[in-house]
Amino acid sequence: MTNEEQILAILKENQEILKATYKSAEKTRKYFLYSAIITVLMFVLPLIGLIIIIPIFMKTYMESLNGLI
Repeated sequence: MTNEEQILAILKENQEILKATYKSAEKTRKYFLYSAIITVLMFVLPLIGLIIIIPIFMKTYMESLNGLI
């Protein structure tokens, strides 16, 4: 094997390893992206629910107190 053939073989091997690394990095990136989206949703959705529920609860509570007075 000549030096040129060895270099080409090494470059081909490096290219295959680089492709495998890229695939792995993309899977990891997607995992983190989905984890971040789910985390934000799990925090924001209950806040939106509270913004809607608290005024309804307070109205009902105040009406029941006015009935007692």
